Amino acid sequence: MTSSTVSTASIMPAPASGVALALGALYLIWGSTYLAIRFALEGGFPPFLLGGIRFLVAGGLFYGVLRWRGVPAPTRAQWRSLLPMGFFMLLLGNGMVNLAETTVSSGLTAVTLASSALWLAVFAAVRGDRPTRLEWAGLGIGFLGVVWLNVGSSLNGSTVGLIALLVACIGWAYGSIWSRGRDLPAPFMSAAGQMLCGGLLMTGAGLAMGERFAHVPDARAIAAFWYLVVLGSLGGFTAYIWLLNHVRPALAGSYAYVNPAIAVLLGAWLAHERFDGSELVAMGVILLGVVVITFGKALRKMVAGSDAA
Repeated sequence: MTSSTVSTASIMPAPASGVALALGALYLIWGSTYLAIRFALEGGFPPFLLGGIRFLVAGGLFYGVLRWRGVPAPTRAQWRSLLPMGFFMLLLGNGMVNLAETTVSSGLTAVTLASSALWLAVFAAVRGDRPTRLEWAGLGIGFLGVVWLNVGSSLNGSTVGLIALLVACIGWAYGSIWSRGRDLPAPFMSAAGQMLCGGLLMTGAGLAMGERFAHVPDARAIAAFWYLVVLGSLGGFTAYIWLLNHVRPALAGSYAYVNPAIAVLLGAWLAHERFDGSELVAMGVILLGVVVITFGKALRKMVAGSDAA
């Protein structure tokens, strides 16, 4: 996933069928990437090289198509903004997810990452965007669920997975907030540049840590890799950008609490992942916190809009 911001004023009307199709694609594609990552790792891809090669290929293809269509390349100043975004959101965000999934199930990973919305609110508050009471309530509920999940689930037995997921959440959230107001190219070119920067950083990190391919990845791993490249990095992001231009950001961002449910269901169905009652309740508490925060933000925008009118 990558970060992009589109003004609410630029939203263009779209047919309900198109919105439903784009949302369905976004929910299913991004919700299934966690399982695809697991399959790629199990089949022979090292964690950081998996992400590095994935984003170099996807970013290179996207960049080439955009330049062929006449989209201006990022300026030197814009590359200086894209590089930190690649570091925080891809090297830390996605790279640590890959590392975590070597010891943590794909469904549990997806639900834990839903807490990124909580960290987004925290970093936004640090920058002066104070949460409302409803948003504070969502933060409290969400963090309670995170603590519950970390204490009472298989995460408790995976120190590497626990730390990696915490770093992933913080890195993604901080990078998202840091990117606001920066000098960035158009949304699609911004995504391509971010993937190229993040891919280079992840590949370098993997090689520096001694990651190597012990054997040629098996057929399922290669299929999962190309699924991540074509659908996860290109198809999912295209649907997301289209939605940002045609629906309110709150609806486009609803993937944050739908994707974990999709990931849990797919993990149970295709990878036989199982969760006990305590884990399921903790997951529900986290998602409830995310929903409350999202609703609080939408309500605040509605109130601000009515006051301005």
